[in-house]
Amino acid sequence: MSAGSGGADTAPGTDGAAAPILSRFGAAFRMGGFDWDLATGTMRMDEAALDVFDFAPGEYDDRPETLGSRVLPDEGRQLDTLVAQAMKDGSDQYGAYFRIRRRDGSHQWTHTQGIVHRDATGRPVRIIGVLRDATHELTESAARLGLDEGRRQRAGVVEGTTAALAYARTVQDVIDLLNDSHALEHFGAASLVMGLLEAGRIHLVAEGPEGAFVPGTRFTRVDEPYPMSEVIRTLRPRFIETSEDFAASFPVLWPHISSLGVTAAAYLPLIAQARPIGALGLLYSDRTGFSEDERTLLVALGSSIAQSLQRAMLYEQEHDLAEGLQQAMLPRRIPDADGAQIAVRYRSARLGRDVGGDWYDVIPLPGGRVGAVIGDVQGHDTHAAAVMGQLRIVLRAYAAEGHPPATVMARASVFLHELDTDRFATCTYAETDPATGVVQVVRAGHVDPLVREEDGRCRRVVVEGGLPLGLSAEFGRLDYPVTTLELDPGQTLMLYTDGLVEKPGADLDEGLEWLSSLVRRGPSDLQELADHLCDVVAERGGEDDVAILLLRRLGAPASTGGRFRQHVAQSDPEALSAARHMIRAAVRAWGAGDRADEIELVADELMTNALMHTDGGAIVTLRVLPGAERRLRVEVEDRSSALPRRREAGEAGVSGRGLLLVEQLSDDWGVESRGGGKCVWCEFAVTPRPAPHPVP
Repeated sequence: MSAGSGGADTAPGTDGAAAPILSRFGAAFRMGGFDWDLATGTMRMDEAALDVFDFAPGEYDDRPETLGSRVLPDEGRQLDTLVAQAMKDGSDQYGAYFRIRRRDGSHQWTHTQGIVHRDATGRPVRIIGVLRDATHELTESAARLGLDEGRRQRAGVVEGTTAALAYARTVQDVIDLLNDSHALEHFGAASLVMGLLEAGRIHLVAEGPEGAFVPGTRFTRVDEPYPMSEVIRTLRPRFIETSEDFAASFPVLWPHISSLGVTAAAYLPLIAQARPIGALGLLYSDRTGFSEDERTLLVALGSSIAQSLQRAMLYEQEHDLAEGLQQAMLPRRIPDADGAQIAVRYRSARLGRDVGGDWYDVIPLPGGRVGAVIGDVQGHDTHAAAVMGQLRIVLRAYAAEGHPPATVMARASVFLHELDTDRFATCTYAETDPATGVVQVVRAGHVDPLVREEDGRCRRVVVEGGLPLGLSAEFGRLDYPVTTLELDPGQTLMLYTDGLVEKPGADLDEGLEWLSSLVRRGPSDLQELADHLCDVVAERGGEDDVAILLLRRLGAPASTGGRFRQHVAQSDPEALSAARHMIRAAVRAWGAGDRADEIELVADELMTNALMHTDGGAIVTLRVLPGAERRLRVEVEDRSSALPRRREAGEAGVSGRGLLLVEQLSDDWGVESRGGGKCVWCEFAVTPRPAPHPVP
């Protein structure tokens, strides 16, 4: 409830001597004040305001929610929306009529007027206003206009229908609301028909009673002899008072609907901004003629429906524009990845322009690796979608250049910070090697990924993250830690945006538990699972965009395949550590686990020598050589042409043993010149991969 409660009897800007007079004045005219502290949420009301709400002294607890129990539900929601809009759009006041339910069950019209106070930053902090009993006012107004009870009821229907139409976002929402509301019942109409003007033709979008559709009238021209065509041409309503009038005025249409028992009809042009957008027809089966009051109210109803339809069409157009913009900026196709299966989905928000900057991307990388990206630009508008498109392209370019994941994320953050926008973005980037199952994950303010097991069980992967893109550059905190994990064959890495797990009234942990349960019960097929997640989000309401990327490792490569390549920069201990981890994972994945320690030790020695004794970084390559005898080859390239030489260990015994170690542990080794540098290599004989056991 948003109409509030005034604090003391002394009104703002008055002295204490005037307070008794104001108090007596408020009591006499059933008008009181309220003082709503937005910071604490408390709403104080004086005695006169409490009397307007029919609360006994001591019954009210200074909580706005308590007032909501007295306000009729539909009007309470409208009032909440009005107050929220006033605070959001910078208005300094608002006013509204609404009804409350008194203790005896009767309804009372009430009027509230509030003034919004804001702090120096423009944030609303307090609302002070008045409440008054408006029953007498409205009753007197109705009497002065000579309204009888029937007209007052119809006027209430128009007001109620108008208020309900304010929540309609699409043309179908408007049609459903008119068909489902009590407006037809109170106006005595049996049904309605409605047509919208499209490219010079009238498209029938609501057909009236069952069996009322006339063949050939789904689309009609404005110059044809139909009542809808007439009111659109003339921009004037047409009231058909008898069946004879209908038959004489529209002889082409009447034979087709005479069996429906139509005795009268009212056709109203739907006009918005002085332009016709369609026509509405109300069909009656138990009356003839229309009074002047009825005609006035029907015209008012038509005007309200026209405004709602125009707003709905604008929402749909803007939604289509924003969604089309975003779809154009998402990848048109997902590249195939050897050893992995990928499923992606994007579902836009269901309301109006609420299309944001969610995106996914799959980036082919050297050596058979795959970069998987999921992200969300702040905001829900076309600007967010435009920023998303630029950020996606830049992040893809940095990844394709071969930068490690942390560098990709840092450079993308700098780009967004330097872009002419105030938006930031959350993002997760996972560089995956399907051959080894090694995944390097970097997270920028985004939700943690999940890993789904083959049997459907789901677990959250806690990834140490950095600040969102844009913010990390602004605050000079561009360090993004890398989390390394391994995917076994059959396991699925799940990346998604927060629209999938955020639920009203629930925290993120609850949302992740809900998602894990949903995945566990969902289909095992990857594409079907992605569809299932989107369908459930749609059933739940779909107030936010959702992007989903699922990557499943299919299995180990064939015994003759396998290749891993990694650049290790100088002064980058994280890259050296990640290379060691990936080498060990690759060796195990290729069936050479019995020599994993030896291979990792030799590769580490060669990489360390290259980093210590040359001016640049090193490139380590690990691959399985084709041939009858399975051999695994390790190559470390650097930019120095100086050949390595074996030295005797020093007195401390901490150096000089590198090549001796390589010679002792490997089956063969050597050095090759490569352009302006060299390559030190060594080979290991590995046992053949055991044949799989037959499935019984």
